[in-house]
Amino acid sequence: MSDVETPSLKLSGSSYEMGFEHGSGAKEQVHFTLETYEEMFYNHSSMSWKEACNKALLHVDAIEQYNADYLYEMEGLAKGAGVTFEDILAINARSEIVLTNVPDGCTAFSILDRYTSNMWLAQNWDWTSTQFKSLVHLHLDKENCPSINMVSEAGIIGKIGCNSEGIGVCLNALVTNTSAKKVPIHLGLRAVLESTSIEEAVSRVGRNQMASPAHFLIAAKTGEMAGLEVSPIHTARIATDKNFIAHTNHILSEQLKEKVKEDAKSDSYIRYDVANKLLTDFDKQQITDTNVFRVLSDHTNYPHSICRHISPEDEKKGERISETIFSIVMNLTEGTLNWEKGHPCRQL
Repeated sequence: MSDVETPSLKLSGSSYEMGFEHGSGAKEQVHFTLETYEEMFYNHSSMSWKEACNKALLHVDAIEQYNADYLYEMEGLAKGAGVTFEDILAINARSEIVLTNVPDGCTAFSILDRYTSNMWLAQNWDWTSTQFKSLVHLHLDKENCPSINMVSEAGIIGKIGCNSEGIGVCLNALVTNTSAKKVPIHLGLRAVLESTSIEEAVSRVGRNQMASPAHFLIAAKTGEMAGLEVSPIHTARIATDKNFIAHTNHILSEQLKEKVKEDAKSDSYIRYDVANKLLTDFDKQQITDTNVFRVLSDHTNYPHSICRHISPEDEKKGERISETIFSIVMNLTEGTLNWEKGHPCRQL
């Protein structure tokens, strides 16, 4: 992955103004995002960009009912980046367009430190390496909403991060055959980050509101955490009797498994087991940024490990390959967010 500058943007004003600042401030990166998904949609779904935009438009009514401000923000973003509204809508609905047949990575976990009562939330975001050039760090300050600190793909208005009320969210993709004309999951992420309590956050993505299956890992500075496997037809909350929740890219809920057909890869089960073992070991020590990043750097089952790499054998297969694009560690109790581009193992 080549080293490229990642914009860090502070967005404020009306929804349209925030979108315009995003689009104009990360114009080059937005175009990288559009190029990535135009190629991906065609290579994996034989779908033209126009067809992808038309499919994305099917979600407009649901978005308008959910939060019309998101449409205004996408309009401003398109204007700022010099592209069309449909372009921006398509990348915000990219999971609904492409994740029915394209595998993903990602390992996420939340854990409550038994020694300090600090709540931690962390994730490796694994995806196609071209999106390394599309990363953007956003600070959103919108009236009547908590301020948001978020790392995203340029052009996508909801992603992984936390807010000034101590609410944070991570995401695990689930590859299934299910999608509906409901709210795209990336807009669900944004709604979680605009919430002031974990109950509100859960309500924004529960009740089968989301357009495609995914796992939302939501945590709060109060020590609460919730793992929600969502879909347009069933939503399941992951039960735990531990001080942590871990999730990768396969469905845990037996009820959801009965309702959707998934295409989970074998490494997801290995990463899940490794993460659970490493988090159990945290009971013996106080948690710090360093040892959270160490979990994210684990190479068990390399290269398809928590810290995911590409091997020469992977490249020979001619399929889309995921690798770790960024790692993020949030201490929700203290209100800190630290993230690293590329493989976290390079930082240790």
